[in-house]
Amino acid sequence: MTQDEMKQKVAEAALKYVKAGTVIGVGTGSTANMFIDALVSMKDSIRGTVASSKATAERLAGHGIPVLDLNEALSQVDSLSVYIDGADEFDGGRNLTKGGGGALTREKITAAASDQFICIVDETKKVEYLGVFPLPIEVIPMARELVAGVAKKLGGRPVLREGFTTDNGNIIIDVHGLKIANPRGMEDELNSVPGVVTNGIFSHQGADVVLVGTPSGVQLID
Repeated sequence: MTQDEMKQKVAEAALKYVKAGTVIGVGTGSTANMFIDALVSMKDSIRGTVASSKATAERLAGHGIPVLDLNEALSQVDSLSVYIDGADEFDGGRNLTKGGGGALTREKITAAASDQFICIVDETKKVEYLGVFPLPIEVIPMARELVAGVAKKLGGRPVLREGFTTDNGNIIIDVHGLKIANPRGMEDELNSVPGVVTNGIFSHQGADVVLVGTPSGVQLID
């Protein structure tokens, strides 16, 4: 089974977490895109979606799936019923690294607004410690060198993501070479640096369930 086939299987498996009559959050990336394509079969049964990026909103709308602004949605419902998204890597504690597509801040906000976070990945994303995938940090441009200096002190190698601007108008610094043994601690430490909007460690907003595509089928980790 190819990697794309494994992604397709977990995307389809995530449909069972979508409740009729609710508003759901939808993430960003290749696996999330496969989920969006699969969601077409249920689009008439849900109240709407909240997209974690402009690209996701465009794909949802292109399929005729209703897209709501998060503030609009939360004025109608207490919370989103579920948030479904992929990850760049995950560990045994269901901590994640996200932000390879640059949508980490809106992804983290959408996850926080949801009752349940279902992460859909293939088995190649499993790591012993986060940090194999470079850690993205969304940064207000003025703070670029300040944040890079902090990343170096933590043992990482910060690299500006050239030619990229987030949907929020900020920059991304990708930190290479970290071994993140304490995800929640590092998430908090980086987020305390002035100028950091957020970083790509999802520990406070970790997955409630990870659906993992494998050659033998979908594995559930909860």
